[in-house]
Amino acid sequence: FQLVESGGGLVQPGGSLRLSCAASGFTLDYYAIGWFRQAPGKEPEGVSCILPSGENTNYADSVKGRFTTSKNNAKNTVYLQMNSLKPEDTAIYYCVKGCPMSTIPPSDYWGQGTQVTVSS
Repeated sequence: FQLVESGGGLVQPGGSLRLSCAASGFTLDYYAIGWFRQAPGKEPEGVSCILPSGENTNYADSVKGRFTTSKNNAKNTVYLQMNSLKPEDTAIYYCVKGCPMSTIPPSDYWGQGTQVTVSS
């Protein structure tokens, strides 16, 4: 299977970005999909998770109220809408098959990552 992220970039503090994760080789109807991030010199941090139903989501405390994850099963794509971005949100963001909130799944389950940089 494959996960391909897109939508990263450079944004000013307070700005917004929407990341997309296109899945192939499996259907989102049956699997949870999450996002985690890794900043230079820091441990990876689970950011969000959306369960197969699409009705249940989890977020890290650091992003609650600012980030929203959703999915479109018809497009087999998961999204991460990031609002009110802060410099500390700067990291490489990875889409992952499974929920990364307690344990990051093995790298075989990751996409290639997309860089998000929040800076003025």
